[in-house]
Amino acid sequence: MNVAPGKKRKGVQLLCAMISLLVVGCSRPDSWYDLEKIYEDNSALEKSSPVDVGLLPEPVGGETLQLPQAEDGRIALSLEQAVFFALQRNRELQVERYTPLLTGTFEQIERGVFDPELFAEIQYSEETASETSRSTEESFSVEGNDVEAAMGLRQQLPSGISVEASVGYGGSTSNRTPDQQDTRLGLSLTQSLLRGYGAAVNLVAVRQAQLETQASFYEFRGFIEILLSEVEIAYWRYVLASEGLTIFEQSLTIAKKQLDEVQSQIEVGVIPRNSAAAAKAEVARREQALLEGRSRHIEQRLRLLRLLNVTDNTHFQLLIAPTSQPRMETTTLEDLDERLELALQLRPDLNEARLRQKSLRLEVVRTRNGLLPKLDVFIDLGKTGYAESFSRSWANIDEENYDVLIGVEFSSYLGNRAAEGKQLAARASRDQAIAAIDNLENMVQLDVRLAANEIERTHQQIGATRVTREMEEQTLTAEQERFSVGDTTSLLVAQAQRDLLVSQLAEIEAIVEYRIALVNLFLAEGSLLERRGITLGFQQ
Repeated sequence: MNVAPGKKRKGVQLLCAMISLLVVGCSRPDSWYDLEKIYEDNSALEKSSPVDVGLLPEPVGGETLQLPQAEDGRIALSLEQAVFFALQRNRELQVERYTPLLTGTFEQIERGVFDPELFAEIQYSEETASETSRSTEESFSVEGNDVEAAMGLRQQLPSGISVEASVGYGGSTSNRTPDQQDTRLGLSLTQSLLRGYGAAVNLVAVRQAQLETQASFYEFRGFIEILLSEVEIAYWRYVLASEGLTIFEQSLTIAKKQLDEVQSQIEVGVIPRNSAAAAKAEVARREQALLEGRSRHIEQRLRLLRLLNVTDNTHFQLLIAPTSQPRMETTTLEDLDERLELALQLRPDLNEARLRQKSLRLEVVRTRNGLLPKLDVFIDLGKTGYAESFSRSWANIDEENYDVLIGVEFSSYLGNRAAEGKQLAARASRDQAIAAIDNLENMVQLDVRLAANEIERTHQQIGATRVTREMEEQTLTAEQERFSVGDTTSLLVAQAQRDLLVSQLAEIEAIVEYRIALVNLFLAEGSLLERRGITLGFQQ
């Protein structure tokens, strides 16, 4: 075949263009652009709206509360209000709310593998050439063009079948042959017989995504339970600091009153002047204890305000008047076995681990199927109509023109080490998860038993400290009466005052520690949300 000179020039021009493109392609086009200007300064690139907050999980347990109006810089706050303020305002919780939604999107992504796909393509080619006849050695020009178009649907089914239905058109025009148009209806099926066969294998990724979504839900639940426990413990520690501050103030008042009595007796000559040293020292100790109590009170107030997300400069100055009383009727635990069983059912970290272990079992199924060779059977059916025009070719499609293609495709890796390695890793991860769950169950039972032991300790401690405080009150009263008649010294009275102060602090501390022990017990058994009437709204 000889090519005309004009065509040669076009070929040279095309070759030069290709060489130019090759030279440009060897450069670094990513350095042509100012990335900061493109992405940082162009706000038009991000046009998507924020995520609908209705898609995020939200703790539900009461009406929306507003921070109470402060009177003289002080707000009255109950334990229930503190809990709901934290659930509505805590910033860490607002961040964690996105995790279940993000994890849930992977299920949608995996299901998208089985969505039908619409495809379409069209091609146009044109040719002008000069050919030489082999019989006559006469040169002649050939001009023609071809048009090909196709559209259809293809879909991958969970059973392992790939289906494709299409409509195709082809047209050929040439100055050497008659025009020809053809229309084809096609149906293609491919079935995996070994690797990739069956819904149990092909839906593994979807099921794993579901399990991961449920696991993230338990992870979110665990975060809320921990936050809830932190708020309640912070509230009760603030109550303890408030009660302790009151005790310190009262003890200082008593110490000053005792000092006044000592000085009165010194003035009338009943006792020597050096007797005032013990009373003055006791007043100094009470003032020192009061300063430390005020510092602890401020610290616990700030910690509580942070959990409530009251962290601006104005609200940090707020004073809190706790309205929930720590004193309550205490009882011993007689249902430890039921609580252990409840913990094995409700603990979010344990449920999360169980779900992830299920996901690892599915990974064993998937990798075991990967050990099999690839064996696919396929069939391609077609019905074609031919004519000199498109409309007539479509009308002739019901004639006896058809094509059938049937075949089998086989492939297998020799050695298959990659698949065997993945299978071994999957089985090892599954066994590791089983062992981890056994260990976690033991840890859960230990947590419940330790929390129950703390309940029992604080329950007994409350009774013991109450008796001690009552005895110390009687001792102080007796020492004060003896001092008034000159039968004892101010040093013994001061000692009795210190003993009473210690017993008062020990009693209120035991009461608060019992409250905290209850919170830790509910946290250990995973029932804190239910016991506080809180549920998690989550749109899956």
